[in-house]
Amino acid sequence: MNFSKVKTTILAGAMVFGLGVGQSSAETLKYAFQGSLKSLDPYSLNETFTLGFLGNVYEGLIRRGPDLNIQPALATSWEVLEPTKWRFHLRRGVKFHNGNDFNADDVIFSADRVRAEGSDLTTRIPKDAKFVKVDDHTVDVILTSANPILHYEWGTWSIIDKEWAEANDSVKVTSASDDNATKISLEANGTGPFKITKHDVGVSTSLVPNNGWWDTPKHNLTKIEFTTIASDATRVAALLSGDLDMVYPIPVQDLKRVDSNDGTRALIGPELRTIFLGMDQIRDELLESNIKGKNPFKDVRVRKAFYQAINIEAIKKKVMRDLADPSSIMISPFLFSNSGDFVRYPYDVAASKALLTEAGYPDGFEVGMDCPNDRYVNDEAICQAVTAMLAKAGIKVNLNAQPKSKYFAKVLASNSFETSFFLLGWTPGSLDSWNVISNLHGCRDEKGKGSPFNLGGYCNPKVDELAKQILVENDPAKRDGLITEAFRITTDEVAYIPLHQQGLAWGVSDKITLEQRADNQFMMYYVTKN
Repeated sequence: MNFSKVKTTILAGAMVFGLGVGQSSAETLKYAFQGSLKSLDPYSLNETFTLGFLGNVYEGLIRRGPDLNIQPALATSWEVLEPTKWRFHLRRGVKFHNGNDFNADDVIFSADRVRAEGSDLTTRIPKDAKFVKVDDHTVDVILTSANPILHYEWGTWSIIDKEWAEANDSVKVTSASDDNATKISLEANGTGPFKITKHDVGVSTSLVPNNGWWDTPKHNLTKIEFTTIASDATRVAALLSGDLDMVYPIPVQDLKRVDSNDGTRALIGPELRTIFLGMDQIRDELLESNIKGKNPFKDVRVRKAFYQAINIEAIKKKVMRDLADPSSIMISPFLFSNSGDFVRYPYDVAASKALLTEAGYPDGFEVGMDCPNDRYVNDEAICQAVTAMLAKAGIKVNLNAQPKSKYFAKVLASNSFETSFFLLGWTPGSLDSWNVISNLHGCRDEKGKGSPFNLGGYCNPKVDELAKQILVENDPAKRDGLITEAFRITTDEVAYIPLHQQGLAWGVSDKITLEQRADNQFMMYYVTKN
């Protein structure tokens, strides 16, 4: 699918009726997503939907605009005083939703908290970075090495009110695997354009505008009602009937139906997320396999055999209905100029069987697979297709598809990485290759020390060294060369099996205006209703 010509700003909308609640005012936005919103702690889960939702309530020092360009937010400006010393000038007069003043103490507190135990966003800030208060509205960041992209991911690093957190027993981060409710997991106190008024965990959340917001509102909403609707059919039906203003994602098979319906429109566009398969390469014995005493995935021939057993074109056409671009590396071609230097390993079942035989598994083997069923476009269907394809090569996959809340709790639980084979999606928060190379390919140990998002435990010290060089290299040509070298190594070693960049698929009514960002974050403060 050629996404480059797709417009990502649309007009849409209709008079809306709530799901069994009655008619709403013209300024009430009602929308649904396939997955749930659980904890309101902005450091609990590094997942696009959660980050995007809470990005309407909390704010970072920077933010991303509709075209994903960096804009000032809680910091009005910043400067690099030395290669290892940055200075951030904070916005004055900003208040949290409870009326507390925003200042440097909140930034320093948030920098410590986001790197603390339980946080799923520890990589937002270098571990050894020191935040120093210059005055109430100036903070210096002292680094041990240069980092030209220090602030690139800070749009999703929410600043928390230190005073409120300490007064409400919310200094400790509520991890994604923690079922114990805390004040910050149930209530939000940000500086953003909307306030949460009600949160029914995993079911629905209501918001109203923050009339004291420091910025000029670009929306005309008076209320927002979000509902989790896991069923594709129910979600689409609610949009078509006028019960909802906006729903996402839309199943690819329903796009034409939504687009041809009077009063609704399908909005599609390029997404920067890469969907991929990962394999446990760190354990000596897989958790979920009939092979005992060793780990087949430690052998690159096995990993390549899995890769070559997957018919990516069939997934694109039959499962994704062409709403996907097959990927040869672990980043969108929109984000890396040398991506054209790479090609996928060819689909070849015979070659796959030969590789398995060479590796000592002529009859294949059995392995468990974890997959979310409410997180990515057609995620469970993709996993079912992969299961069927691997069966042709002699691999029996026991598929465990489950809601994202259970899925992430399993594969990320306390850094135990309880998975042998999994499907995951990744959007680099910095919109840069270093993010992918460091977060997904960086070495870690069995307890997660190192890169916490490298679920499979792939490790090559050379790639780690390249990541360090990439981070500090300012020359674009040299930097691209280092990135190419890193991706060449990880591709040759089949660190992962990239599948595709999925397309965005939103359904909207014809009387609202909104912005569709390529990172799939829905920013409500760009929504207006006619």
